[in-house]
Amino acid sequence: MNPDVFFENFELLADAPNGVQKLRELILQLAVMGKLVPQDPNDEPASVFDKETNKNNEHSAIEGKVRKSQRISKEEIPYELPSTWKWMRLSDISHDWGQKKPDVKFTYIDVTSINKELGLISEDLKILNPEDAPSRARKIVKNGTVIYSTVRPYLLNIAIVDKDFDPEPIVSTAFGILHPYSGTLNKYLYYYLRSKPFISYVESEMTGMAYPAINDTKLYKGLIPLPPLTEQKRIVSKVDELMALCDKLEARRQKKQEIQNKLNSAALDRMLSAEKQEEFEQHWQHICENFDLLYDNPENVEKLRQAILQLAVQGKLVPQDLNDEPASVLIEKIKAKKRQLIKAGKIKNSKVSAQIDSQEIPYELPDKWEWIRIEDITDIGTGSTPLKSKSEYYEDGSIPWITSSLTSLNYIDKAETYITETAVNECNLRIYPSGTLLVALYGQGKTRGQVSELRIEATINQACASIVFIENFENIKQYVKVLFEQKYEELRALAAGGAQPNLNVGKIKETLIPLPPLAEQKRIVEKVEQLTGLCDELESKLRKEQKDSEKLMEAVVKGLLEGEDTEKTELEKPIPLQVATIKLK
Repeated sequence: MNPDVFFENFELLADAPNGVQKLRELILQLAVMGKLVPQDPNDEPASVFDKETNKNNEHSAIEGKVRKSQRISKEEIPYELPSTWKWMRLSDISHDWGQKKPDVKFTYIDVTSINKELGLISEDLKILNPEDAPSRARKIVKNGTVIYSTVRPYLLNIAIVDKDFDPEPIVSTAFGILHPYSGTLNKYLYYYLRSKPFISYVESEMTGMAYPAINDTKLYKGLIPLPPLTEQKRIVSKVDELMALCDKLEARRQKKQEIQNKLNSAALDRMLSAEKQEEFEQHWQHICENFDLLYDNPENVEKLRQAILQLAVQGKLVPQDLNDEPASVLIEKIKAKKRQLIKAGKIKNSKVSAQIDSQEIPYELPDKWEWIRIEDITDIGTGSTPLKSKSEYYEDGSIPWITSSLTSLNYIDKAETYITETAVNECNLRIYPSGTLLVALYGQGKTRGQVSELRIEATINQACASIVFIENFENIKQYVKVLFEQKYEELRALAAGGAQPNLNVGKIKETLIPLPPLAEQKRIVEKVEQLTGLCDELESKLRKEQKDSEKLMEAVVKGLLEGEDTEKTELEKPIPLQVATIKLK
């Protein structure tokens, strides 16, 4: 790819996922490969700036030990350089200033003193007396020195000492000291140390687990592609220019995101606070007409999905119907059936649930809705884990045993583990029917609070709570599932514990739910499915758009670094999403 095409489409590439960061990396990589600025045949070749020449000219200034250079083998060279460039070792183009134990007041520079984004030493430095000197305060630096943190070097704590400090500066032994000879610009050296080729070298030489590090010997052994001094100046100038542009693009992107988030929040707040169905429909129409503005990233789509669920359980998503049978009648029917099943021994008796206190009620419900505890209209239980050491519990098992890890699925139609009838009988496990909802009580990451539906008969472990619907009243299941999806964050907040907070079955049983008339439940579920389907479609389009942008960036990188013909790559702005308006009546 012609670099001109790259520069012409710089801002478009910045819009790719993590685009600005990738552009920064690409700029540095192009710079140290000789592909960022044109070469000038009149430039004095880098070979002139051999270390021995610099050594003769500057030996009197060197107080540190001159490191013996090793010959560079062909196997070490990672890529071909322009003819006027030369591969050299860091020990060829720089030196240190030695070490000493402080005996007078000094300015101490450690890793916390580095502004790694700007590559500078912070102004707020400690002035220490010799007796207060940390044991690592030993290395000498001067104006123009580049310091490189050799401990956890992937953090890129690199900076240029850009002034004379008073009292004299001493840095931590956690830094490698690189003071360039006159043939190397410290800013070019700084940029190279941050480039992908050098990062790859360091990663290959690091040792240690908790605090990976590269020692000074291996650091100084590293290679550097050295351009002519005049070209170094052009490179540094161009990199500075492009990095400043990246800063502007990043600031613009953040500002755009902030504005978009505010607009999105305002639109959702107006919709959520609507008192009348007509107001709600008006605000929903506004969202539909501005989808491209409000929803150009998947994170905002998730906020819309949560708003839809919240509206659903507040009775604002679909209109009420005066002819619907009140929820209170439905509740009494379910309770009566539950009492029959308890009396027949088909389900266990449960203690009377606590009365609903007015302080528990979070918002007012529409007419014909009722607040009820979930345990009053369902049968809630849990499971256990048969001893793994007992082979008779697992060998040739045919009964599905579900753990909380599967609750990330919308529906569970197969298990990862199967157990035997012996395990079911001896461990007092219950086989739950298809249609049971499972709520994760604990688990890794986002697991806790997730809800899924069994589509097979199965047992469960103790990390799941089961919600079994009373015989003949399974038709409330889909609404209850919507409700628990809406309560995901609320349930997670109820968990207790340290490293892995847990919910418990008692918390699930006490869950307060707003129950609409049965006919309205059906309308709510249908509308939720319709609108969340729209969200799914929108997310899919956005993720495809992001993936296409990533592919474009990869093609550009490959074309620039490998010289392949990617001129035909279409550098076009994404086509705006066309989202059909969904009416709410």
